[in-house]
Amino acid sequence: MQVGEICTREVVCASIETTISAAAKLMRQYHIGDVIVTRDEDGRRIPLGIVTDRDIVLGVVAPELSSSTLTVGDIMGSDLITAAESEDVFDAMQRMRNKGVRRIPIVQDDGDLAGILSIDDIIEILAEEMNQLARLISREQMHERETRR
Repeated sequence: MQVGEICTREVVCASIETTISAAAKLMRQYHIGDVIVTRDEDGRRIPLGIVTDRDIVLGVVAPELSSSTLTVGDIMGSDLITAAESEDVFDAMQRMRNKGVRRIPIVQDDGDLAGILSIDDIIEILAEEMNQLARLISREQMHERETRR
């Protein structure tokens, strides 16, 4: 299965100049835990970084910095990993685990932002697959009991 099949396509974005306060308001408005920092390039949204609610708490709120003057560009990490829409889910999951990240932007071949893949998306798919396997086992056990009679 490819990440493009399970990623969330509706992504809330912010420019590098967006204040922390404005980013936090976007997170609250859309009930999300992150914004993707992008730059517009010929009609494409090119991902530059991610800012999470945790980044805001640890990087701005806890040290009592000003959320109205700092920007997402000031606190976003510089080591952004992305995945292509065609990348295998398990390969993306492995990279996420190796890098210790819970979310990665999904990009098209031209670098345009296509969506975001989160651990939640992966867990949902894995849970569904496990549920299907459990049903299969249950059906096989029932069939086996019926054939023994």
